[in-house]
Amino acid sequence: MILISWNIDSLNAALTGTSSRAEETRQVLKAIRNQKADVIAIQETKLRATGPTKKHLDILTTEFPQYDLVWRSAEEPARKSYAGTMFLYKKDLNPVVSFPVIGAPEPMDNEGRIITLEFPNYFVTQVYTPNSGSGLKRLDERQIWDDRYRKYLAKLDQQKPVLASGDYNCAHEEIDLKHPDNNHHSAGFTDEERIGFSKLLQAGFTDTFRKVNGNIEGVYSWWAQRIKTAKINNSGWRIDYWLTSNRIANLVKRSEMMATGARADHCPILLEITI
Repeated sequence: MILISWNIDSLNAALTGTSSRAEETRQVLKAIRNQKADVIAIQETKLRATGPTKKHLDILTTEFPQYDLVWRSAEEPARKSYAGTMFLYKKDLNPVVSFPVIGAPEPMDNEGRIITLEFPNYFVTQVYTPNSGSGLKRLDERQIWDDRYRKYLAKLDQQKPVLASGDYNCAHEEIDLKHPDNNHHSAGFTDEERIGFSKLLQAGFTDTFRKVNGNIEGVYSWWAQRIKTAKINNSGWRIDYWLTSNRIANLVKRSEMMATGARADHCPILLEITI
């Protein structure tokens, strides 16, 4: 089974944009399609509360004809066209879909951040974890989110094994970013966020990238767009993950980043598992 997760940074821009960046994004979508993944998780869709438009659906149906899709967008009181998630999955899979509310600080539960697919023998769930923000103004709320999300994932794990993916907005260890010394007070690498991620793993989950690849250095999943040399110099962060329940971690065959060429921001992450 192959699964891919990607923070796309606006599905509308990817599907209908005319900029060079939009074309770069479409090339990444093409690469994802060519992998023939069973499940594709997409974060930060930035769609309206009503979801994908007819034009979006027509394009997705044309590009991914063998897939069904489900989506979750931000809705009031959350900001419009903010965050949001989507799953594409092969038509023969027929999962039970849920849109969990985890009791996070308002309006995080309304920002379209989690979708879960239930299969007969396992769950696949994705998350777009809230960013602590400029000046760490959302750090307190982020810590509550981390606590509630961990409890949600642990509850799933009590029922059947879990495959969890997404943009976790946290570089867990110093090896997970290029310049750790300069970022201990930056969103995504605070002690609080890293402790929260450690607690998530301690609740019964495995970081599959480290499981498969060990302490390899210089492999990241995100490079800042606003810093033009970030991608060129590989000055990145690994903040996107495929996690699995510990009891199925040995079934993982591959856990890796997909190349995106010159395109900065997030790259897709791929998991291959025998399950």
